[in-house]
Amino acid sequence: MKSPSLSSETVHASCVAIGGKGVLIGGRSGRGKSDLALRLIDRGAALVSDDYVLVRRIDGRLLASAPETIAGKIEIRGIGIVDLPAERDVPVALMVDLDADPVRLPEPGEARMIAGVKVPTVGLAALEASAPIKVEAALKLLGVHS
Repeated sequence: MKSPSLSSETVHASCVAIGGKGVLIGGRSGRGKSDLALRLIDRGAALVSDDYVLVRRIDGRLLASAPETIAGKIEIRGIGIVDLPAERDVPVALMVDLDADPVRLPEPGEARMIAGVKVPTVGLAALEASAPIKVEAALKLLGVHS
């Protein structure tokens, strides 16, 4: 029987670490998950996982890692699969939902339940030029990135 403090879930998302905090980037295929992750990596983020993320809840905290079969790999559309250094067991701080319509002035407190933990969530359009800056701004507003 599983301990109530331990749970896991595989999420259809990409994940990067910004300042040691995990940002899950979720959305249907073709919405720009990998593209946004790649642009955040270009701005200094680190790859955690591309396309699928293993998220584990340990004592009320979510930790993100890549499944072993895709660890250290990212798909660059039009180029192929590329190897990059990847981090493991990164604490999740934010979910970016690429399927949600961006709201001009979102209500504070939007969240999604993942492995039994509420994760702050924002809806963004991944392919906007400003999307990486918006992700960083969302982390700052949450007080988890300087």
